[in-house]
Amino acid sequence: MPHELPKSYEPGAIELRWADYWVREKLFSVPTPPPGETRPVFTLLLPPPNVTGRLHMGHMLNQTQMDIIVRWHRMRGFIALWLPGTDHAGIATQMMVERQLTREGKKRRDLGREKFIERVWEWKREYGGAILDQMRRLGASVDWDREYFTMDDNLSHAVREVFVRLYEEGLIYRGNYIVNWCPWHETAISDLEVKHEEVAGKLWEIRYPVVGGSSTRTPEFITVATTRPETMLGDTAIAVNAADERYTHLHGKKVLLPLMNREIPIITDELAQPEFGTGAVKVTPAHDPNDFEAGKRHNLPQINVMDDHAHMNENAGRYKGLDRFEARKQVLHDLREQGFLVAEKDYTLAIGKCDRCGTVIEPRLSEQWFVKIQPLADRAKEAVESGEITIVPDNYRQIYLNWMNNIHDWCVSRQLWWGHRIPAWTCEGCKEVIVAREAPITCPKCGGKKLEQVPDVLDTWFSSGLLPFTTLGWPEKTRDQEVFYPTTLLITAYEILFFWVARMIMFGCHFMQGHHQDAAIKKASGWADKRKDSVPFRQVYIHSLVRDAERQKMLKTKGNVVDPLDVIERFGTDATRFTLAAMAAPGTDIAFNESRTEGYRAFANKIWNAARFMFMNVDRIGSDCVGAGLRPAQAGSETRPHTNVASFQPQTLEDRWILSRFNRVAADVNDALATYRFHEAANRIYDFFWGEFCDWYLELIKPRLNVEDGSDKKAAQIACSNLVNLFDASLRLLHPVMPFITEEIWQAMHDGKPALKSIALAAYPRADEAQVDLAAETEMAILQDLIVSVRNLRAELKIEPKLKVPVEVFAHEPEIRTMIEHNRGAVERLANVERITFVDSSLAKQAGSRSTARFDVHVVYERKIDVSAECERLKKELEKIEKGIASGQRQLGNEQFLAKAPAAVVENLRKQQQELALVQEKTLSKMKELGCPL
Repeated sequence: MPHELPKSYEPGAIELRWADYWVREKLFSVPTPPPGETRPVFTLLLPPPNVTGRLHMGHMLNQTQMDIIVRWHRMRGFIALWLPGTDHAGIATQMMVERQLTREGKKRRDLGREKFIERVWEWKREYGGAILDQMRRLGASVDWDREYFTMDDNLSHAVREVFVRLYEEGLIYRGNYIVNWCPWHETAISDLEVKHEEVAGKLWEIRYPVVGGSSTRTPEFITVATTRPETMLGDTAIAVNAADERYTHLHGKKVLLPLMNREIPIITDELAQPEFGTGAVKVTPAHDPNDFEAGKRHNLPQINVMDDHAHMNENAGRYKGLDRFEARKQVLHDLREQGFLVAEKDYTLAIGKCDRCGTVIEPRLSEQWFVKIQPLADRAKEAVESGEITIVPDNYRQIYLNWMNNIHDWCVSRQLWWGHRIPAWTCEGCKEVIVAREAPITCPKCGGKKLEQVPDVLDTWFSSGLLPFTTLGWPEKTRDQEVFYPTTLLITAYEILFFWVARMIMFGCHFMQGHHQDAAIKKASGWADKRKDSVPFRQVYIHSLVRDAERQKMLKTKGNVVDPLDVIERFGTDATRFTLAAMAAPGTDIAFNESRTEGYRAFANKIWNAARFMFMNVDRIGSDCVGAGLRPAQAGSETRPHTNVASFQPQTLEDRWILSRFNRVAADVNDALATYRFHEAANRIYDFFWGEFCDWYLELIKPRLNVEDGSDKKAAQIACSNLVNLFDASLRLLHPVMPFITEEIWQAMHDGKPALKSIALAAYPRADEAQVDLAAETEMAILQDLIVSVRNLRAELKIEPKLKVPVEVFAHEPEIRTMIEHNRGAVERLANVERITFVDSSLAKQAGSRSTARFDVHVVYERKIDVSAECERLKKELEKIEKGIASGQRQLGNEQFLAKAPAAVVENLRKQQQELALVQEKTLSKMKELGCPL
């Protein structure tokens, strides 16, 4: 063990070194276990960040939680595989490269498809690894040997196989349907990629002249309302409701389409509702999904009036070439000039925009490829309903099921160049479409050899939805699948619950049907009760959203985006991780506040200084101080002393107390991590390490450590050995949350030559009931209460900090007096007490005293007491006591609480009420003695 650590804790000086070490030593690489393996397995798939991505606070939270869980399982003896990779991000990546070309004065069509794809690969090689490099810097314990990219050859092969199989099963089809068209990207996008915003718009009423008019000479019109008047150029009917008597006489007639002078029929359809507007609606099958369905019912023409850029095409007549919004202005002008515009009204409408670029989406008829989703969704819904997959927090389970119950066929084709190209070819001769795993040489229908591949690529979510099994070697059957599939857990954000999570469940359940996980591993991992192994994961945890300190969503436009790398630069990775963990209550968003991070930076500094104190004593006392904890067992060892606190020899009350507290905290932390209560785990560790270990235990053992020779030298060696072993166990408890500082100190404790390469491979502490001592905890609580009471009384009496004062103590029970007598040295030292005198009667009425349910204490000090201030203090104390009594009474009066709470909890609450009543009585008595108003 070295003689010292550097005086100051500098996270930047240690974090890069250990991050590089973990990668260089391949500490987290997981070779495929052979048959016969019986250890439990934990598998986690990293939600692949876009290859264009840079680390943001959402990534930081997500990766912190994943790393905590993976490190925790690894230290508990699990074969822990965390699979990293990046997504090719079709639209986002193509957009980045096109912007690069724009700066060069070029467009992608100038290059051609093949050259453009080469350019994208060049961009990926140069910039695409940035976010994974950032992950390495943050020490993510992933298996870098298994890193993937969604356009890798093996994954591309699997994507083609899936597409072809779905097509052969009749679950992929091609057809003309209304899609969400992004004019900027020139591609269809899915409903999930459209964000809706409420904006102040206009509603225009337009009248259409009825062909033939009325029986009188007065022309007859039918009026409709629209928010998109430019689309009227593609109208192919006017719809009225068959039950609407206002229009009965017009059934079967026609109107003349204004501006286009084209006759279109008046149809009866449920699309028109008499109670809305005029009861008549325009029907534009090529530019509205509801109109499209109505058009199919009535066999109406589908007239598309816009091109890929949302400019009017030849079907728009004289408006050809105009941008859609310019065309809108011109159409309104012409309608007004010709007397067809009846009214213009203010109207609030929901505008759909591309989630990537913000361009207003155009509903547009287009030939696309679709997945027939319902057969896949039914099994995916059953997997969650049956409990094969658990979603946490539970409220997201119902959100998932609601979406599955209202799902629509999935448009999977994109009019992009970057991505997995659809494996379909069109015969130039007979127009036959051939879907195949490899490029066909001849057309199977006519024998023609001029075949051209469909230009579209697949939606990015199509390939990422396959990752749980394609990253493990599918479509071949592999040992990796037997061991690691299903994966154990998915930690992800709510916003991709449908984009990604639902699709992984659909694809996994479909393509891994009949798969069986290795039985021994499944049993060891705790999943023996699960019937189906086709699901992609056993559990899904939806993490919180990170907001700013005022709980506002972080947006570039607001200027409130917090860059995690800036925070890490100032406070260190460990402090940043601890902040996110400590604030991550399930189902509750995080209001990220740097003051919290600053506080956890101070926490790391506290640990550092405690380690330096330990090293100083080891150096002074000698090698006899070095404990058995420095011969660590590997994670998963069943040797109980090594998994908990090794060779701890409790000699005193504080020894028995700290050992008991450590075990109880270890139990709490393990329970919290098992249910993803990261905040509880972090806060329990914080309270123990800072409050109980540093503030109390270290102070209590200092006299024993300071003995240089004589009969107490052995006691000093035992105290020092206990300290070393407890510190070792405490570092292991903290390691998953703060990996860098724990590695640095742990390695220093082993003089850089530990039996294991890293603390990450050492055993995680488990609670040992034999080391839990509730009596010691009770006695220590009384002692702490006494010390704190004296400290508070000294502050209230404004006693000089260095001045030792005598105190009088009235112990309510003989055992309490005996315990205080045995530990009077601790009280005198930690409360700066000159001497303790025990008295035989209550001190409650004495000025400068404090009464509790176990003792009264009086600080003997001659200074005159300010009666008014003392009365005010007692009044506040009484209010606090009465509040506690009222709270307890509410709980004890709650039948539901009494029915559910453990008997021990209820009994403890009743005891607290009795103790509070006693303290209340004493406080009231003291107030009367001083003449305080009641």
